[in-house]
Amino acid sequence: MLFKNSIMAALSAAILTGTVVAQEPPLSDAAVETATMLRDKALESDLAYDLLESLTTEVGPRLAGSAKEQEAIDWAVAKFRSLGFDKVYTETVQVPKWERISETAFVTAPYSQPLHITALGKSAATPEGGVTAEIVQFATFEDLQAADADAVAGKIVFISNRMQRHKTGAGYGPAVQARGRGASEAARKGALAIVIRSIGTDTHRLPHTGGVNYEEGAPRIAAAALSNPDADQLERILKRGGPVSIHLDIQTKDHGIVEMSNVIGEITGREAPDEFVILGSHLDSWDLGTGAVDDGAGVAITMATADLVRRLAPNRPHRTIRVVLFAAEEIGLVGARQYAAAHKDELSSLIIGAESDFGAGPVWALASRVRPEALFVVDKMAQLMGPLGVVRADRPAFGGPDVGQLRQIGMPVMDLMQDGTDYFDLHHTADDTLDKVDPAALRQNMAAWAVFSYLAAEWPGRF
Repeated sequence: MLFKNSIMAALSAAILTGTVVAQEPPLSDAAVETATMLRDKALESDLAYDLLESLTTEVGPRLAGSAKEQEAIDWAVAKFRSLGFDKVYTETVQVPKWERISETAFVTAPYSQPLHITALGKSAATPEGGVTAEIVQFATFEDLQAADADAVAGKIVFISNRMQRHKTGAGYGPAVQARGRGASEAARKGALAIVIRSIGTDTHRLPHTGGVNYEEGAPRIAAAALSNPDADQLERILKRGGPVSIHLDIQTKDHGIVEMSNVIGEITGREAPDEFVILGSHLDSWDLGTGAVDDGAGVAITMATADLVRRLAPNRPHRTIRVVLFAAEEIGLVGARQYAAAHKDELSSLIIGAESDFGAGPVWALASRVRPEALFVVDKMAQLMGPLGVVRADRPAFGGPDVGQLRQIGMPVMDLMQDGTDYFDLHHTADDTLDKVDPAALRQNMAAWAVFSYLAAEWPGRF
C-alpha cells in the first residue's frame, strides 16, 4: 500500500508540475506486417516508371505558368481518377508567367568564340539586339559583394564559382547564391548584365537554368548561365590577360500573373478521414529537358505509393493519405507557399509530411523531425527500410522545398534522403530526360515510401 501511495503521490505531483508525458499508442504487429508486405510488393511494381513515362512523353517540359503546366495539371487529374483515388481536386494558385524567347552569347575580343548559355528563369531581357561589354570576373558571389562599384559599372559580371559534388547535394547551397542573388548585386554596382558558371556538377556543354531573384530597389538586368565547359573556356581566355568582351543577347517576356493549380489526390482513412499524411512533389519543371528527374520522378513516386496502399493494404489506413502535386515550384515555391497560407489554420489535421524532390536516385537515409514520443515509430520505419539499404540520418528532417513550407508553420516532417551524387549533373538542363532514370531505383524509392506512408497513416498517435 505504501508503494502504491508513493506512486500516486508522485503522479499527482507530476501532473501539478506539468511534467507528465502522454503515452502514445503502440504500433500494431498487423501494421508492421502490412508495411512489410507493401515494401516487398513495391519492389515488383513498375507503376512509378509507367507514370513517369506517361508524364514526360505525353506532356514533356512543364514551365511554370505556361500552357504545358496546365497540360500537366490536366494529366494529373486524369491519372488520379483513372487510378481510383477516392478524392481528386485542384486548388487554384496565382503564378507569374515568364517566357524564354531567345538566347545567344559569344566572345568578341580578344578572340571570337561561341558560348553555350541559357537565360536564368525570370531573367529580364537585354536591350533589343543585345549588349556588348567587357567582362569582369569574380570567383564567388561574396567577392562580387566586396567589390567596388567602379570595378563593375558598365561591364558584364562573370561569377565563376564551381559547385562541389556531394551525395547529399551539400554543394548546392553555397554555389546557388551566385544564381539567386548575383544579378541584383551586380546591378546595384552598375553592371549591364551577369553570366554565371552553371550551378551543376557535370562537364557537358549543357547550361543549367534556374530562378534568379530580383531584389526590391535593384535594377533588373539580364542574367544567364554558362555551361561548365564554356565557363572554363572563358576563364582560360581571361587568364591570358587584357580585356575580354562578350556579346549577350537574351530576349524574354513577362506575361504577368496567371492561374494554375495544385493537384491533390486522396486515399481516405477509415477512422480519421480528416487527418492527413502529406506526400509532396512538384508538377512543373524547367523547359530545357522533359523534367523526368526534376521532379517527374517525385510525382510518379508519390502517386504510385499512395495507389499501392489503396490497392494492396488489407484495410484502408487509419488516416487519409493526401498526395499534393505542387504548382510552380521552380520559380519560387509558388504553389507550396500559397498552399501553406491557405491551410495554416488546419495545422492540427496535418499529421506529418514528406517530399520527393531530389531526383530518381535510391533512398539511402531516413531523417525525422517529430516529437520524442513518436521516435519509436520512426525507428520501426527505418528498420523496415533497412533491407533496402536505408540507414538513420544524423540530421533532422527539413521536409523538402515544398513540404518544408508546411514544416515552417509547425507540421512534423520526414526526409527520405536520395543519393544525389549525380543529381546536379542533370539538374535544370536539357539532359533531364527519361533515359537517365533507372526503373530499379524508382522501385526502391516506392518501397521506402510505402513503409513511411502506410505506417504514418496507420499509427493513430501524433508525430
